[in-house]
Order: sequence, then structure tokens, then C-alpha cells
Amino acid sequence: MISEDLDEVFGLSDRIAVLYGGKIMGIVDPATTTREQVGLMMAGVGAEDVEA
Repeated sequence: MISEDLDEVFGLSDRIAVLYGGKIMGIVDPATTTREQVGLMMAGVGAEDVEA
């Protein structure tokens, strides 16, 4: 599934992979990740740099 609607992504996904500039910024579990963390990855911040 590809979507910019975070509510839809969090509601339907078991895992979320975030792409930015053709690069995977991180693959995260929606049960343990916030929308803010995914938003940072969407802006180019790597998952390892996003505070858990």
C-alpha cells in the first residue's frame, strides 16, 4: 500500500517503510512508532536518528 494519509497507513499496516528521495529511511512497527516519528522520516531523517 502506498499512501500519504498517515491515519490510513497506521490503521491498515503491520509494518511501515518510509521512502525519501528514493531511499528507505526506515521500516517501523506502527504499534510502537508515533506519527511524528514517521513524519520526521518522511522529511529525510533516518529511523536510527528518530527518538523512540
